[in-house]
Amino acid sequence: MTRSTTPGTHARSSTASSRAEPPPARTTYRHGDLRQALLEAGIELARAGGPDAVVLREATRRAGVVPNAAYRHFANREDLLQAVRSAALSSLARAMEAGMDTAVPTARGKRAAAEAARASLRAVGAGYLRFALAEPGLFRTAFSVPGDPRVAADPAKAGDSGLNPFQLLGAALDRMAHAGVLPADKRLGAEYLAWSAVHGLALLVIDGPLREVSATQIRVLGQRLLDMVEQGLA
Repeated sequence: MTRSTTPGTHARSSTASSRAEPPPARTTYRHGDLRQALLEAGIELARAGGPDAVVLREATRRAGVVPNAAYRHFANREDLLQAVRSAALSSLARAMEAGMDTAVPTARGKRAAAEAARASLRAVGAGYLRFALAEPGLFRTAFSVPGDPRVAADPAKAGDSGLNPFQLLGAALDRMAHAGVLPADKRLGAEYLAWSAVHGLALLVIDGPLREVSATQIRVLGQRLLDMVEQGLA
């Protein structure tokens, strides 16, 4: 005689089986790292599409969480954009520092100090241009939100030296002034003159009529511009 199984047994067995299955685990971030995961997602969005591509909902999708989870770390899209902008400025600062590390001579003496000061300014400008060409999305994002570069240093916007891009330029100009290359009466406000020239070329190349110019020509233009800036300040 075959033993029958009641419908209730099937139901209990099915329920127990479904309860035994663990929920799918998210592997896109570790517990406690959600803010960093969202920030990294925002940086990648900016790298690919500039500031307009930084959208909180898309960042949460890439981080593998529901949209509401982001609000514990970023109040809105503008909050995330500010954090991404700070990270972009920090990357720009490190690119400028890298140029200084390789281009600035270390010899002693008055003449050597003058040459080192000039090399420092040129390295800062060259690093700025290189970053703009290599990372146009992050470069656009770095300057997409108004902000006073003269305010106290923010570690989130700084390079390894603790200085942000504007402060690195100021330090290079101070070095020129101390070496006697930049006259004291021309030091005040020199940051804005040098910055305007180099930033203008960067925008012409990544967003303007120089977009079709070859990389070789851009390097030549960059060197000539830096020559002009140095000579104009001296």
